[in-house]
Amino acid sequence: MTDPAHRPAAPRQLVLDLAHRPALGAEDFLVSSSNAAAVAVIDGWPHWPHWAVVVTGPVGAGKSHLVNVWRTRSGAPSVQASELGETAVARLAQTRALAVESLEAGVGNERVLFHLLNMARELELSILLTSRLAPADLDIGLPDLRSRLRALPLVAIEPPDDPLLQALLVKLFADRQLAVEPIVIAHLARHMERSTEAALRLVNEIDRRSLAAQRKVTRATAAAALAELYPSGE
Repeated sequence: MTDPAHRPAAPRQLVLDLAHRPALGAEDFLVSSSNAAAVAVIDGWPHWPHWAVVVTGPVGAGKSHLVNVWRTRSGAPSVQASELGETAVARLAQTRALAVESLEAGVGNERVLFHLLNMARELELSILLTSRLAPADLDIGLPDLRSRLRALPLVAIEPPDDPLLQALLVKLFADRQLAVEPIVIAHLARHMERSTEAALRLVNEIDRRSLAAQRKVTRATAAAALAELYPSGE
């Protein structure tokens, strides 16, 4: 018998005016003012005004998902910056596009990355770079590379705004087949930390409490989870 606390039907529908991108993987990509600039960059390829761009954002902001969207369109391979080596040069030459992810984790070979950026500029190729940190905050030892990265166009994914945060909570609860009232969603969004990572932690805690109590998610359940994760009330 299905646990009544985990029935998929919601008591009321929460209507959010957000665009939905086709899912490329496990989930839809929700678009709001906080990530619209990054989405526009991906949608603008191959008519980029520059040969490379850096997309920054916190953990869970959707950087990898946007890279997958871009890779599907461009045919570009992807490499983690920490694993960057000479083979990336041949891959860029062959595909004319390359994604370099997670610059904040370190660059495996800084001279190779500098060569790739020069190569893209000279041959009109495309490179998409992602990072949790802005280029100016990265630990880059090679002065020429440090200067080159700082000169690239930068597009930041901002912390989620209210519509995106509420839509994210709705989706995370739906993934767990939890029916949650719109008033509870609004309460959570108003009092939680404004990040995708925080939304994941909060929904996990609420799901744990709902399962333990064998009851649906109520405002009291949400309040208890908030108090557990944010004991200071902040």
